[in-house]
Amino acid sequence: MNNQQKKNRNLILIIFGMSIIPFLFAWYLKEHPNLLKGATNHGELIIPPLLTERPDLIGIDSFSAENIDELKGRWVLINVVPDADCDQTCLDAVYKSKQLLLMMGKELTRIRRTVILLNPDAEQHIKTWWQDDDRLLKIRPSADLLKQMTKLNGTGIANGVLLIMDPLGNIMMRYQPGFNPYDVKSDLRKLLSVSQIG
Repeated sequence: MNNQQKKNRNLILIIFGMSIIPFLFAWYLKEHPNLLKGATNHGELIIPPLLTERPDLIGIDSFSAENIDELKGRWVLINVVPDADCDQTCLDAVYKSKQLLLMMGKELTRIRRTVILLNPDAEQHIKTWWQDDDRLLKIRPSADLLKQMTKLNGTGIANGVLLIMDPLGNIMMRYQPGFNPYDVKSDLRKLLSVSQIG
């Protein structure tokens, strides 16, 4: 076998290897998907998202009722209060969402904050819980949305949960109690940068 034939054979083997190795690599990743770390979000995606309509969100106090339309077309941080009492975890979560909004800088106008009270008995305490938070919208869900939200976790929603609603009214991401506001900020920045709406 002369030198030219050896070069040709080596070239054919290289071309064959270049065409078969990507397929073998793809097959290996298909068989071992845990090796892929594709998700970069810190929150948990809600699949399928909870679809809301404007009448599903009802303002409790006069400020909230007058400004409820500010939720439309904006990203919304939703603190959920499932019980009659907003315990320390719940109060901390509402405070973190307020600080988070301030951390968003120039994107501030694209985001709104709200608290959803799932238990009607909680409504009598809103003035004492959030007396210094004059921009916070306090709302109750419609019966249909309440039913969807209680099914969200299977075991119910814990105090201190934070939800994100997109500008179309889809509740699409959840953060567990004790969430890190910097993680939420990172996710929100990504959402806002790719969003064509809101």
